[in-house]
Amino acid sequence: MMVISSANMTQTPVQSWLYPTSEGLYCEPGQFFIDPRTGVDRAVITHGHSDHARANSRAVLGTAETIAVMKARYGEAAGGSFQALAYGETLTIDGVSLRLVPAGHILGSAQVVLEWAGKRAVISGDYKREADPTCAGFELVTCDVFVTEATFGLPVFHHEPAEKEARRLLASLNMMPERTHLLGAYSLGKAQRMIAVLRELGYGRPIYLHGAMVSLCTLYQQLGVSLGTLIPVNEAGGDRLAGEIVLAPPSALNDRWSRRLADPLTVFASGWMRVRGRARQRGVELPLVVSDHADWEGLVQTIIESEAEEIWVTHGRDDALVHQIGKLGRRGRALALVGYEDEDE
Repeated sequence: MMVISSANMTQTPVQSWLYPTSEGLYCEPGQFFIDPRTGVDRAVITHGHSDHARANSRAVLGTAETIAVMKARYGEAAGGSFQALAYGETLTIDGVSLRLVPAGHILGSAQVVLEWAGKRAVISGDYKREADPTCAGFELVTCDVFVTEATFGLPVFHHEPAEKEARRLLASLNMMPERTHLLGAYSLGKAQRMIAVLRELGYGRPIYLHGAMVSLCTLYQQLGVSLGTLIPVNEAGGDRLAGEIVLAPPSALNDRWSRRLADPLTVFASGWMRVRGRARQRGVELPLVVSDHADWEGLVQTIIESEAEEIWVTHGRDDALVHQIGKLGRRGRALALVGYEDEDE
């Protein structure tokens, strides 16, 4: 993990030039929004998930990978014009210094680092601190104001290492080779991470994909992420895929589509699997507690290490996190930005 330190700065309040509006978080001197909830004139996008990357802005700035995801998902509606910014590259927009640094969330995800009037603000977007073979690792930047998510902002949430949970999947596959192991995972980021982790553990067999997973897995491969042999389920012929791993979006785990498989064992990789009631509600036989978001410990650790005097919480379980921020002797503020969903992530 890299650390970038904040220099001594003057006391011009960040909230005088960076603040929430009905359209999202707005940088007034730069005249741009960060992850706006609708199309705007100028948008800076932290990553490609649809609750952060929305279509129809006139000008879009993000990493090359995020822009590629937006174009793949939205086509011509993705935006009017695009500007790709590499990690660490600095751009000045109407006097505001802007750079993107890795957030560790998914491929291309970035934190937005803004400096203006002697102050530095870091907008995290979604992030995690755990290593991920499919994306650059989180980079810590100290700042005056840290804007964080709180998707898993309760002490109960502790995520397991992805490698540990993937080993549980492989152990189950070894014990029950007569059953298809149907792995539910969010189609952007989580699915590709689970595939890559399985490959790192030596799983070399083809992995089969629900049709909804194919395009984004193909995009990851085109962007240089090695995923091994992937086969769409509809190309498996009449094979019921006993003893194989099939990836599907969470919505497809219990629908009629899965009946073609051999006594499917339902697996779900999500931070929400820490809550047993959620696993039971979905009929999950093998819950894997794997998330692409920071857990409670990761959120608190990052807040402390940011050295920020003020922390703004954009979305999620903000009450508990703001309370914890106060206990740390920092100032916490819940922005309650609308439009960010609790994805199956």
